[in-house]
Amino acid sequence: MNQIICVGSSGKDIFLPTDKGIILDTPEDITSQKKFAFELGAKYQIDDRFEALGGCAANVSVGLARLGIRVSCYTKIGDDMLGKWIGSELEKEKVKTDLIQTEKDCRSDLSAIIVNAKSGERTIFFNRDANEKLEIFPEKLKDTDWIFASALNGEWEKNLDAIIGLVKKENIKLAFNPGQRNIKDNPRKIIETIKNCDLLLLNKDEAIEITNNLQQTTNNLQQTTNNEQLNDEVFLIQELNKLGPEIVVITDGLRGAWASGSKNLFYIQAIGDSPIDTTGAGDAFSSAFLAGCLKGKKIEESLKWGAANGGSAVKFYGAIEGLLNIESMEKYANDIEVKRISSHENY
Repeated sequence: MNQIICVGSSGKDIFLPTDKGIILDTPEDITSQKKFAFELGAKYQIDDRFEALGGCAANVSVGLARLGIRVSCYTKIGDDMLGKWIGSELEKEKVKTDLIQTEKDCRSDLSAIIVNAKSGERTIFFNRDANEKLEIFPEKLKDTDWIFASALNGEWEKNLDAIIGLVKKENIKLAFNPGQRNIKDNPRKIIETIKNCDLLLLNKDEAIEITNNLQQTTNNLQQTTNNEQLNDEVFLIQELNKLGPEIVVITDGLRGAWASGSKNLFYIQAIGDSPIDTTGAGDAFSSAFLAGCLKGKKIEESLKWGAANGGSAVKFYGAIEGLLNIESMEKYANDIEVKRISSHENY
């Protein structure tokens, strides 16, 4: 029996580091406060490139497996050489692949990732041919304690309905990490799913978008939420907690992460200065935080694991190479400080 099944995308990532782009600050755009710009029509030579396994479900599956968790990856690949490579890479990492679907006459997923060589921040261009066709068959997901549902593609609302029905019927715990596309396409469905999950994992931009949509559809607020409130991580967690998840986690890159649970709110600073590549840092954090929860650790300890894994991942190109194993995790996570934020009336 699985401890957890990770549902979502898998693919191959190609990284193109460059120092030619310009970072633009746009604080007036609350959901896109920084932009990476290039001259239109220009050509830029890339000195080196890197290739790695990618996709949220694949990344989190590998992170969990390295930390000793029995995990299957529920994803879809094409019947091409790239699909065979994806399956082989997962098997090397001791991720169970018996739930992987293969689509005939279809290309496996591929991403081109432009990395700012100065900061390690990145912009991702992705194609989801295979995972646009992912189907959820509930009977194949029953033998597990947890399901991790990440950014879904294709008929994702239908797939989420199937997952919600399954976790209710079988008393399976649900960890949920919606994607930007999901939030923009149907925020109501995302809010409905959050009400049925046990653990919610978001980056700050995702938390802002969901909370903003939540306020717009709620009639019991005395005043409209302003940008200052939406920039406040404590406010965001409080609002998302009200929907019902036992634990809510918000990450914000180098600024660190916040997590709520057991009527307490905790903060942990990001680990690792001068990252090489931030791709997959959130997935690394999520996999380690989840592993901590599955091993019965307190939120504070799970936060340490998440920060240690995220800090290690950003030292390498790609989401996989820097993921910690259990021995390294136990060595590096112990010395990380977690701060308890002053109790609020809602905690």
